[in-house]
Amino acid sequence: MSDCHGCGSAPTTTLAVPTHKKGARPRTVAIVGPPNSGKSTLFNRLTGLRQKVANFPGVTVEQRIGQARLDANKAVTVVDLPGVYSLSPRSEDEQVTFDVLQGSMEGVSKPDAILLILDATNLGRHLVLAAPVLALGIPTLVILNMADDLRARGGTLDVEALAQQLGAPVTLISASRGEGVDTVFKFLGGTVGVPAPVELPVIQDVPHCRQWAGRLGDRAAYHPPAPPRWTRRLDAIFLHPLKGPIVFGLVVVAVFQSIFSWARPLMDGIQSLVLMSGAWLEKLLPESALRSLLIEGVWGGVGSVVVFLPQILLLFLFIGILEDSGYLARAALIADRTMARVGLQGKSFIPLLSAYACAVPAILATRTIENKRDRIATILIAPFMTCSARLPVYTLIIAAFLPERALLGPFLGTRAAALLGLYLLGFLAAVTTARLLKSSILKSERTPFVLEMPPYRWPTLQSLGLRLLDRSKIFLRRAGTVILLMAVVLWIMAHLPLQNGRAPAIADSVAGTIGRAVEPLIQPLGFNWKIGIGLITSLAAREVIVGTLGTIYGMEGDAQSIGLQAALRQDLHLGGAVALLVFFAFAMQCMSTIAVVRRETGGWKWPVLQFCYMGGLAYAGALVANQLVRLWTGA
Repeated sequence: MSDCHGCGSAPTTTLAVPTHKKGARPRTVAIVGPPNSGKSTLFNRLTGLRQKVANFPGVTVEQRIGQARLDANKAVTVVDLPGVYSLSPRSEDEQVTFDVLQGSMEGVSKPDAILLILDATNLGRHLVLAAPVLALGIPTLVILNMADDLRARGGTLDVEALAQQLGAPVTLISASRGEGVDTVFKFLGGTVGVPAPVELPVIQDVPHCRQWAGRLGDRAAYHPPAPPRWTRRLDAIFLHPLKGPIVFGLVVVAVFQSIFSWARPLMDGIQSLVLMSGAWLEKLLPESALRSLLIEGVWGGVGSVVVFLPQILLLFLFIGILEDSGYLARAALIADRTMARVGLQGKSFIPLLSAYACAVPAILATRTIENKRDRIATILIAPFMTCSARLPVYTLIIAAFLPERALLGPFLGTRAAALLGLYLLGFLAAVTTARLLKSSILKSERTPFVLEMPPYRWPTLQSLGLRLLDRSKIFLRRAGTVILLMAVVLWIMAHLPLQNGRAPAIADSVAGTIGRAVEPLIQPLGFNWKIGIGLITSLAAREVIVGTLGTIYGMEGDAQSIGLQAALRQDLHLGGAVALLVFFAFAMQCMSTIAVVRRETGGWKWPVLQFCYMGGLAYAGALVANQLVRLWTGA
């Protein structure tokens, strides 16, 4: 936490009702608050689905912008700023929050009003942020979140007294339940009164800042809630040096087993829908290039990837439950011990964890790491964590070559165990690489890890639903853009050059020629030219290889007649299948990630090193895997 600074009169006006006159600038409201105060939950409540994610101009810090509807004709723009404990910036995300509130962020309007959200159950610590925010002189509503938790645990607070002390309107809400959010909308509409202005003290250091917050709480008759007994009991297990990692391991096993068992009916249903719609379209359209493109390119390529949406959503559902419940913060504390052994700090755990969704936001999340060398090391190892784009590749190959058998009764099967092993393989590659980096070119002193533990809470259906809907949109957008584009380009390349006005056999096409050109290089790995085409196209995005193979086998008729898994079994022996899994566990098959690494590190030095290192490791690992399996099977 940094020093509180600045003073001045509290705001004495409210936010006017926004207008939409031609040329008028739309009103902007910023949500400010410490981490784990419920900012994102409130943002979702106010904006619903009327939101988007982008980067602030000139920096890679994400901003979420949405529209909060006041009535049918009026709305305000809401910006969810990065969480901060003070307005004295020490990291890039804190600097962004400071610059936006000061009106010095190029391309971003200075907020017309502020929603300052604080945790009512942790007011003594969070209230410290009120002084510098109110000193800005911007109309501010102080929102005390977790009202239901405060009440349930016996805490009390005189809201009116606190408002008089701050000289700003104060309201108690529960963002997760929607309780009291109507007051926030009234403030946005300009119908909430403001207390008389007060002089806020100039506070120059951290101890005095906390003392001021404590005195303010006393004058507002604030009694903090008692810690829940079950929180202490759960922490005694989850944070235990031995029990904690065991519980975490069991949770991970349960997640991966459910990915195969629970998602299978939905996947089968989507696959049947894709096949039936493709067959219906094939009968409906006359034989032509358009029909071939739609059936072989779009349905064969994009449809092969869309089938895996249920598994990806199930993974994110579990991650959302663990995060919203407060468990993942405990997992970060446990992981700090492992991070220390490889030279990193606990702050690296959160970006690495988010890399299981996608390496791009994970790399952006490293901005909270103050040590530059730790940050670069975390950026370089983040792509080793198994992102959701690898999941379609893994599950396709595992299902094609590994029969499902029980290992631990209904709790763990062979396919889930294989998937878990691949996740573990990526993690081991990450920590080994981190150890190598931190003991050589990125060596630095270890910094202490401080983490505020959120209370345990029941995740809400709305929060989880919005998360899954957002992930569905991202996945389907990629399927409808990157994967679709690659499928169309591949279909065109597979139909050229024309021979007597007819498309050649795919092996003799431009695509086949490219595949055969790289075949000698990848043959030692157990791959043929078809896999070679897939490796090239998957440089755009890892899951593109599934669409590529779907398109290739679709043009040969195999995907429609015997299925993509059976078609793969015809072209890959077991050693090649294992090698392909290992290759994708290590390789940097994502141009978006490379671009973000270049922006974050300020040049091409680190992304080139990262791409070559991961590519070399992927080739060597796949080569060894293929040879070992062939020796073991005698093939």
